[in-house]
Amino acid sequence: MNQALEQREFPPIDRERLIERLGTILPAASLLHAAEDLRPYECDGLSAYRKLPLVVTLPDSVAQVQAILRLCHELEVPVVARGAGTGLSGGALPHSNGVLLSLARFNRILEIDARRRVARVQPGVRNLAISEAVAAHGLYYAPDPSSQIACSIGGNVAENSGGVHCLKYGLTVHNVVQVTVVTVDGEMKGKAVTDELMAELEAM
Repeated sequence: MNQALEQREFPPIDRERLIERLGTILPAASLLHAAEDLRPYECDGLSAYRKLPLVVTLPDSVAQVQAILRLCHELEVPVVARGAGTGLSGGALPHSNGVLLSLARFNRILEIDARRRVARVQPGVRNLAISEAVAAHGLYYAPDPSSQIACSIGGNVAENSGGVHCLKYGLTVHNVVQVTVVTVDGEMKGKAVTDELMAELEAM
């Protein structure tokens, strides 16, 4: 759970100013701050622990994610990223004085390369959707937590999730070739998957 984040001291946050600034980045429908709108995000699958965030953001572009993180970095506002919220570790538990960054709208499969057995996907894509998309090639995504019908690949990467297939095929970490991330200060970082890199991985 986010105990270290909760225990860290942050400067006082002007909630109204934060919402106003976030409103310059996101449309009103993508910015939740009323208590009844925040309630569905108060916990993940570990429902014994609950906290309401100050605000929930629902970006649908990388540029919006970067802008949100830059603003929160500037204002020293804590941010917790959330996928589908099916985890059982409290990894998506909001910070009571922070922003919950939902990645649910990043749900596109960008590319499938059956020859190299690689799919390039956004973090909000469901595990099962990946397997369904490659089934015609005789492939599937091996890590299979019990929530795979609903859980997202981004949350799986964050939690290193897996199920019974992991006994044979390894955990999430053993099935990810590349991760492109947006850092806490809004910078994008990642390493391109090259033919040389794939050849090295296939030879392992």
